[in-house]
Amino acid sequence: MSTTTDTTATTATTDTTDTTGSRLITQNELEQFLYREARFLDDREFEKWLECYADDCEYWMPAWTDDDELVQDPQTDISLIYYPNKGGLEDRVFRIRTERSSATSIPEPRTSHNISNVEVIERRGDVVDVRFNWHTMYFRYKTVDPYYGTSFYTIDFSGESPLIRRKTVVLKNDYIHHVVDVYHF
Repeated sequence: MSTTTDTTATTATTDTTDTTGSRLITQNELEQFLYREARFLDDREFEKWLECYADDCEYWMPAWTDDDELVQDPQTDISLIYYPNKGGLEDRVFRIRTERSSATSIPEPRTSHNISNVEVIERRGDVVDVRFNWHTMYFRYKTVDPYYGTSFYTIDFSGESPLIRRKTVVLKNDYIHHVVDVYHF
């Protein structure tokens, strides 16, 4: 009995634009951007890390209430970290670099950021809302501290390089041993 096998290769074509004419951002592009931002923190390349952010970006880490709920408004509720624009991040980097950060002094801490479960929540043309889980290992003074949580980003892919327009970091640790800074997350 002879069996005939079709050896014709089929090629899937992928449209690189959506119905509005905006470029379709792939999962790989999105993940590579997130990995690069994390690497800049791990490698202490803070100036390159800042280049990942739009001038009008909002960076927020809400606090947990006594009822185990996240606060809802950085303007009226206490936050672990809140910067209404990139200027606050630039100030953090200045303080880290000049040892004026209460979270940073000699020896400098070492971090390892790990990202998983990257999920696109919404696409609006070149703007993508994503959520992902993260785990950061932090080493300093012969001690390793783990941090973990979920982040929500709004990333604008319309320019030459992607820019973070909004970053919300939900820290899920119940207890932290010391002051935290932007490089922990």
